[in-house]
Amino acid sequence: MFDRLRRLYVRLWRAGFNLFPAYRGTGGRVTHIEPNWSRIEVELPLNWRTRNYVGTIFGGSMYGCVDPLYMLMLIKRLGDGYTVWDKAAAIRFRKPGEETLYATFELPDAEVRAIREELEPGESLDREYEVDLVDEDGVVHAEVEKTLYVRRDE
Repeated sequence: MFDRLRRLYVRLWRAGFNLFPAYRGTGGRVTHIEPNWSRIEVELPLNWRTRNYVGTIFGGSMYGCVDPLYMLMLIKRLGDGYTVWDKAAAIRFRKPGEETLYATFELPDAEVRAIREELEPGESLDREYEVDLVDEDGVVHAEVEKTLYVRRDE
């Protein structure tokens, strides 16, 4: 029973993401969330909402559709007692987005365990995570690096 509720909860989160105006405006869509928040999949189609002046995916859409996800994953995985904030980001465009792009976010159990073990109450650290926006063939169109601030509350 608990597993069903957890899956429903995650489906509601996915729907909420896709309906939330700030995220919806990026043109991206969350297509999958693992029940334990260890993996999220996103797709970003080339369409009238994401197309720029030269006919490729707008760089702001590329960044916007990946921006909040690692932060949210860490918040969900660490649970109460931790503060997580986006601290910095960098994007490197490798190739114009001329078709639907995909991103897969992964946050392994070992990473969550390492953060918990490393932080004493009141201490903080920065963690860097990378995600690529790729086409159907796996060709990288953009690389995004996120730096997250994590603090264990007292």
